[in-house]
Amino acid sequence: MLSDTLISLFERDLNKVIEELNLYQSESNIWKVEGNISNSAGNLALHLIGNLKTYIGKEIGNFDYVRNRDLEFADKNVPRAEMVADLNDTVVIIKNSLKSVSDKELKKDYPLLVLGEKTSTEYFLVHLASHLNYHLGQINYHRRLVEK
Repeated sequence: MLSDTLISLFERDLNKVIEELNLYQSESNIWKVEGNISNSAGNLALHLIGNLKTYIGKEIGNFDYVRNRDLEFADKNVPRAEMVADLNDTVVIIKNSLKSVSDKELKKDYPLLVLGEKTSTEYFLVHLASHLNYHLGQINYHRRLVEK
């Protein structure tokens, strides 16, 4: 089933985000921005947490979550341990939200209009997985840039 594959990919890539955050030698570097780089790794991690808890946890899994997207990019100096705990929590929420989603349900329309037009739940979940991977790459590049 596609839901099993998606769970595996989300878990893998969220664990890579955790790994990246833990590779920063100085925790303060997680929050650095330099030159034309406007988002720190910390803000990207907070954004991924809010994004996935909203679009998978709340909308598919019916988890109680209120997103503050602006704070995902404005908050600074959240302790690494707190972000890691939130990322681990996000993995659990995704697993619990997607474990019972059937292939038939994946073909149905996603409950929100997010990308400017109606999409299937399957399409939107694949979009979310690629969105996560895009920001994971940014976090990796950020770490290597600020910790030269």
